Amino acid sequence: MRSLTEQDIRNSFINCSKGEARRLAVPRDLGERPWEDLDFLGWRDPGAPDRSYLVTERDGRPVGIAFRFPASRRGFLHRSMCSVCLTTHPGGGVSLMTARKAGAAGREGNSVGLYMCTDLACPLYVRGRKVPESGARFQESLTVEEQIARARDNLSAFVDQLYA
Repeated sequence: MRSLTEQDIRNSFINCSKGEARRLAVPRDLGERPWEDLDFLGWRDPGAPDRSYLVTERDGRPVGIAFRFPASRRGFLHRSMCSVCLTTHPGGGVSLMTARKAGAAGREGNSVGLYMCTDLACPLYVRGRKVPESGARFQESLTVEEQIARARDNLSAFVDQLYA
């Protein structure tokens, strides 16, 4: 993913108003992000524990998505799998992220959901740059490049639902 500025990020959101995009908390460490290892930029809102944001690329342009998710925690013995990167996590490591749809459908209250790593670090898990709390990912017969392509396809399919 190419590096993004704060203005790029604020202008990219498809499922919130311009005012909401102006007010949301953008990460202050954009210059320190490992852009070459990211398929998307994801972060949680430090001032609103039930909100997170994701910016990916679609047709060469950044597309931002505002999510809400429940703050509930599961027991440590419960394991869940992310629908994007297929990493498993114990406890609350995976959350159901819900996003309003883009356009009129979203203004009418329609939304879609996706089970995703709560810390939004999917690209780093797939590349082995970050280790899940459980200690390891499943061994797969796919190459890392194939796993990256699968994660991108999974996220792209979700973004498609936001426009539908």
